[in-house]
Order: sequence, then C-alpha cells, then structure tokens
Amino acid sequence: MLGFGTIAKKVFGTPNDRKIKATRPLIDQINALEPDFEKLTDDQLKEKTADLRKRALDGTSLDDLLPEAFANCREAARRALGLRAFDVQLMGGVFLHQGNIAEMKTGEGKTLVATFPAYLNALTGKGVHVVTVNDYLARRDSEWMGKVFAMLGMTTGVIYPNMNPADKMGAYTSDITYGTNNEFGFDYLRDNLKSDLSEVLQKQHNFAIVDEVDSILIDEARTPLIISGPAEDRSELYQKIDAVIPSLSDDHFTIDEKTRNVTFTDDGNEFLEEQLHARGLLDPGQSLYDPESTTIVHHVNQGLRAHKLFQKDKEYIVRDGDVVLIDEFTGRMMAGRRLSEGLHQAIEAKEGVKIQPENVTLASVTFQNYFRLYDGLSGMTGTAVTEADEFQEIYGLGVVEVPTNREIARIDEDDQVYRTAREKYEAMIEEIKAANAKGQPVLVGTTSIEKSEMLSQMLTAAGIEHNVLNARQHEKEAQIVADAGRLGAVTIATNMAGRGTDIQLGGNVELKVLAALEENPDADPAELRAAEEARHAEEKQKVIDAGGLYVMASERHESRRIDNQLRGRSGRQGDPGRTAFYLSLEDDLMRIFGSDRLDKVLKTLGLKEGEAIVHPWVNKSLERAQAKVEARNFDMRKNVLKFDDVMNDQRKVIFEQRREIMAAKDLSDITADMRAQVIDDLIDTYMPPKTYADQWDTEGLYAQVIEKLGVDVPVMEWAAEEGVDDEVIRDRLLKATDEMMAKKAVAFGPETMRDIEKQILLQTIDSKWREHLLTLEHLRSVVGFRGYAQRDPLNEYKTEAFQLFEGLLDGLRESVTQNLAQIRPLSPEEQQQMMAQIAAQQARLNQAAAEPEGSPAQDAAPREGFVEDDPATWGNPGRNEKCPCGSGKKFKHCHGSVL
Repeated sequence: MLGFGTIAKKVFGTPNDRKIKATRPLIDQINALEPDFEKLTDDQLKEKTADLRKRALDGTSLDDLLPEAFANCREAARRALGLRAFDVQLMGGVFLHQGNIAEMKTGEGKTLVATFPAYLNALTGKGVHVVTVNDYLARRDSEWMGKVFAMLGMTTGVIYPNMNPADKMGAYTSDITYGTNNEFGFDYLRDNLKSDLSEVLQKQHNFAIVDEVDSILIDEARTPLIISGPAEDRSELYQKIDAVIPSLSDDHFTIDEKTRNVTFTDDGNEFLEEQLHARGLLDPGQSLYDPESTTIVHHVNQGLRAHKLFQKDKEYIVRDGDVVLIDEFTGRMMAGRRLSEGLHQAIEAKEGVKIQPENVTLASVTFQNYFRLYDGLSGMTGTAVTEADEFQEIYGLGVVEVPTNREIARIDEDDQVYRTAREKYEAMIEEIKAANAKGQPVLVGTTSIEKSEMLSQMLTAAGIEHNVLNARQHEKEAQIVADAGRLGAVTIATNMAGRGTDIQLGGNVELKVLAALEENPDADPAELRAAEEARHAEEKQKVIDAGGLYVMASERHESRRIDNQLRGRSGRQGDPGRTAFYLSLEDDLMRIFGSDRLDKVLKTLGLKEGEAIVHPWVNKSLERAQAKVEARNFDMRKNVLKFDDVMNDQRKVIFEQRREIMAAKDLSDITADMRAQVIDDLIDTYMPPKTYADQWDTEGLYAQVIEKLGVDVPVMEWAAEEGVDDEVIRDRLLKATDEMMAKKAVAFGPETMRDIEKQILLQTIDSKWREHLLTLEHLRSVVGFRGYAQRDPLNEYKTEAFQLFEGLLDGLRESVTQNLAQIRPLSPEEQQQMMAQIAAQQARLNQAAAEPEGSPAQDAAPREGFVEDDPATWGNPGRNEKCPCGSGKKFKHCHGSVL
C-alpha cells in the first residue's frame, strides 16, 4: 500500500520536479532567440555584450536580461569551442544564477554551464569569481572558457600561488576570475594585512560560482585558513616528548575512532608523570595536574595523537624531508598546509625529519565565513543532495538535481560483504581478472595510499597491467584519468572527487590526437586527426560491447557523497557501465559501527570462506551508518562555526576599520578622539567621580600623563589650585596634548604627519589583533571544561570574547596615543645613519638576488669541527640552510644530496 507522501508526489511531483518545470519557459525563450543570434557576426556578439552591460548599469534586472545573455553566451561557446549547450546545461546555469547548487552528474559539462551565470553576473562590472579545487583546473578552465568570454568581449583572469603581484591585480580586475578556494581565501586575509588601499586585490565580493561545491564548502570547511608567522623554536621539546610515546602500553590510553580522539587513562597519567620527571620535562614535585604543566600536557597529548591517530601514507606522506598532509576526500597532497597547535611538529618528531617552528596566527577565516561575504553564491557538483540540509542552514543555498541529457544506463550492484579483508581483496582480484579478460576497463576506488599500493602489488602478482592514481602520482593525474576508459585499462584511484577530467570510454580522443602530433610533427594535422578519431571510435565500440566502465570500490567511505562521486565516474552521458562495492567486516566503517553483531549473524548462517553476503538490506543499513557519521560531522562543523561566528563579527569590525583607515586622507580627527578618550580614562582612574581632592592620586596621574600622553605638565600643582575639579584638569590636558601634536605636524609637515598617523594606526591594529587571536585560541581550548560546571561553553566564550574585544579597543587607543606622542623628527645625523643602514640592507638583497641558488660564497668557512667523511660532525642542518662545509650552497644541493 502506498503512503500519503508517495501518493502526493505522484500527483503534485517532488519539489525538485517543480523547480525544473519552473525553468522550462525560460529555456524556451532562450531557444526561441537562438536563430537570431546565429545570424550575428562575431563583432555583433561583442556589441550585444556592450548593450546588455549598459542596460544592466541603467537598472534593468539581470533576471530580465537572462534570456538574451544566455542566448548570446551559447552562440559564443558554439563558435569558440564547437560546443552547443544542451537544454539541461542552460537549466543548470539558471539555477546557479538564482543562487542554488546545481547537482549535475559526471560528464554533463559543468565547466561550460558556469560560463552562463558568470557572463550574466559580470555584466554589472563588479566581477565574478569562479572557484575550483586545484590550480591545474583553475588554469585549464580559465584558458578553455576564456575563449568563450573573449568572443563575448569580456576579460578572463586566473590567480594561483606565488604569482607576480601586478599580474594578480590584473587577474582580479578582469570580468571573470578563476582560482582555488585557498587562493581566494588567503588573498582576502592578505588584503587585510596591507597598508595601502591601492594594493588591495579583492575590492568587492559580488558573485561566486563554486565548482565541486561539496568538497570546498563541506569537506574543506572543517579547517580554517590561517596566515601565520613563526614563533620560538622548540624542536628539542618535541623530540623529548616523542621519545616518551613508544614506552606507553595499550592500557595507558584509550582511542575513540568515532571522534578521532585519544585520552590518557589514570594509569597512563601516573606512568607519564614518572617518565616526564625522569627526563627532566617536569620539575621535581610538579604534578601533571598543576596549572604550570598545561603546556607540557598539551604537547604530550599532541604526541600521542601523532602516533596513534595519524598514519603515514594515509593522513600524510614524507616527501623531501617534509611532512605533507593528504586531503582525505580527494587523496591529493596539501602542500603548504600544516596542522596547528603543535600537532604537525609532533608528527615531524615522530618521522625524524626537521621540525619546523610553530606558528603564531596573524589572520584566519573559515571557508563558511569567507564565502558568506559574497552578495551572490552558487555551486556545482555531482553529489550534493545528501548534504542539502547543511547547504541550506549554513549558506542559504538550495540544492536542485538537474536531469541528465541522456538516461543513465549504469547498473549499480548490491554491496558484497565478506568476513575478512583478505577474502574481499581476493574476490576483487578475481573480478578484475574476469573483466580484464573481456577488455572491460576497471576503475578501483580505495580510501588510502597504503591500500591502493597493496592492491597494486596484488595485481602485479596476478600479472595484470594497471595504473595507480594517488598523491604520489599527482603530476600524472590528467593522463591517468584520461586513459582509465581505454580497452582493458585497470586503474586504482585514491578518491575521485574533483579530478576535472572525465573518464571517456575508449580514452580521451583529444589527448590521443595531441600525442600523435607530438610523435609525427611533420604529418598533416587534419589527416592525423581523422585517423585517430576513426581508431578511437572503433576502440570505444569495443569498450561499450564489453559493458562500459566497471567501477569497483574496496570499501565504503564514511560519507555517502564520496561513494556517489566514485559511482558517478561510470555511465557518463548515457554510456553503459557497472558499479559494485566490496566490503569486509574489518573495514573501518564496519568495524566502528557494530560489525561484531553482524559477524555472529554470518557465523550462525554458516558463511563459508570466500563467500559474501549480498542483500539490499545490507546497503540500507550501511547507508544508515553513513548518515549517522554525516550528521555527527555536520554537528562538529556547526559547532566550529558557532565559535568562529563570534570571532567573525569582531574580524569584520577590525577589517572594516582597516579599510576605512586606508581609504581616509586625514586621520587627525580619529587620533584626536582616541587621545581624548585616553585622557578621560586616566582622569576617571586617578581622579574618580564623586571623590575629594585629597583622595586623588595626582602622582600616579602625572607619571601616566608623561608615559601615555608624552607631555610634562604640572598636574600636581593644578590639582592643588583652589576650585579646580577633574573637568578643568581634563580640559588643560586636552589643550596641552593638542598643542604638542600641532607642533609635531609643523615639524614633520602636514602630509608626512598624515602618513605617520595612518601607519601607526594600521600597525597597532594588526599587532593588537594578533594578540587578540592568540588569546581567543587559548580561551577556545579551555572553555569546553566549563560544561562540567553546568555552564554553556559557547555562551561563556561569547561573553569573555566580547570583554576581550573591549579590552583590545581600549589598548588600541592607548597604544596609538602613546606611539604618536613618542615620535619625533630625526636629526640630520640620524637621517644619514638611517640612509646608510637602508643602503647596506639593499646591497645585501642585491647580492643574494645576483647569486644563483647553489653558487659558492667566496668568504664562507667550514663549520667548527666539520669532518668531510663523518656525517656525525655535520650537525642537523635544514635542507634549505647553508651547508656546514662552507661551500655557501644549500645543504640539499651539497653534502645533503648524498644522504
């Protein structure tokens, strides 16, 4: 019997169906305009853009301009790329413009879809940012789709790390700017450390289209972006703590895999205290529970986490002496990203590589709060529906499933559950052999580098040729993915999110043509292309006859979305295909979520060696377990965001204040108000209201006036005068300080004085904000314990953070007033001395720039005690430090190259 919900959907359609239906009239309008736009010349397409832009600036809404803009863009794409957008692609573009997430299956042409809303929203002249998951895709898409925008008379830019500042500024002033989420986020933070408005890159946040939106706004949103500077070096402490961890036994700590936490037991704490005393890390008589032990306890906990929760080749790899993190969702290396609070240093100590100093946060922002700055936000992905609630709650984004251009012909098998991992992998190898024998391409998905390499060894032993795609083969990514659909290809991949290159049956014809042209540069390109296309069509037909791409997964991920991304690689654009998940009770997800009970059931049923249990109920129960993990992860991200929102409100105030200061030409009124406030505070402190003259602390006031205001005035004599009250002294102090600052303005010159005020204000804001961030970090790490006293940690954090912020503003006023009071013009001798120092520093920089990396320095001498043939005497230099032999080369290019 059908439920009421099912009957209602049959009659009224689902909410998604209704959204699709609502766009049909728009699509019909765009299609009706197509013949008119086909008649336009290339110049007339550009003229149409100018006309649309003028109308947009004159007040016509973008919604009214949409049909013409989309028709113009479709025609430009057809001419520039030979691609005519399907109706479903136009539909996806409409949903993006409306501020939704368009869920479009793999191979449906999301890159082209983004050009439509990007073009429409760029008509306002405020710029559009298209966000991708890696630099390769940002560059590729900007070059590829840039041809469409160029035909429309619009400019395209791309941003990437370590870019020339002038080029990056040019990219941001383009109509459409491509870049990664990290680069956009870091540029925002860097902008708020600049001291001149002309250097600011992101003038406004108008409209953003986020590709692989689930990966960026959910998976990567767990960790905030942080710009930091180095703190003091404590390598020795990490090494000493690291030496303690291996001596711990299993009963000294407990591991909670669900929350990824490790905690010491009572026995562990006792043992730890003995060890730390014995190694001189705890003073005699000092306990782990003493307040003085907070730092050492924190670092011991991080050491334990590094050893027990972070596995090499799964969470990180060691490359060129550096610990490089691996993104658990994409399997890519995250070069330059470091774990905070000493955890990265603990892993470096564990791996015996050079320990980089900890960092002090200069500025930070979460992706949630960065992307919420945009007036318009939209996204595209193949998998978003499972996280629709989070997108709606955090970002206000709806999720719309866009229909595929052709019906999906893929067969999704039920999961196969084996009792042991060994049986599972053996069954997979047999299945790969069978598929490979008939030429069917196979894509095997794994969850870690370690497992992908283990499967690779098993396939090698079975004599099956294959490719491996993980963080180690990052550079060959596009080629490996492009070849994965060829006849008889076997590819092992660690996660397939956001690869940017579709797996096409028979391989990628464009790459085949390019390879053939490289081999035969003298051949006729047209003939070569025709021959390659014919060969490709033949190979593609053979792959289709063999059943299309067979996607096999070696276990389920804790997120259904990641599983769906892997599944979606097969059956693109109506191609045949097949997917199957091979699981065992020893898999992480099964083990954590009650495989013991299932194991007993399987034993009772008499499951034999090598047999699997296959049933739709198993799929359902696994999806329920995944939904629980997703809900828990959502709660964790929501909690992080609640705390960050407190800081974000303060961040916006500070960053806005900085922008106003940079834009202002004269800040003397602001500094005068600050000075007046400082005088008010001093008077209130040392001459409290409703007190008599004999109760005033005039000596203390006199000392503070000299220190904070920089004027030497007879405060004590004033206070002794008949009839003088606090108001009179306040007015006299104001007059004295105003006169002093007026004299300074004359001495420096009005223009120089304005610059000095601006720089002091900006430097003081930055300095105070850095201190404030550090204090908030410490508060965040301890406020959780308030829960034990039945107090809400979030409310406690809000209250104390607000008080700290008020303290920051008070301190800001004092510091700015004090710094301005202390500056004075330099004497001619001091100016000459300063110019000599600047010249010497510039000469050193010029010499460093002139010496190529690795060239010997003429005046270098070997380090004391250095013996050529005895590495023990070389010390422990970093790879990029000067070699101790005195050659002047970097260690990695000299004696370090032989180690």
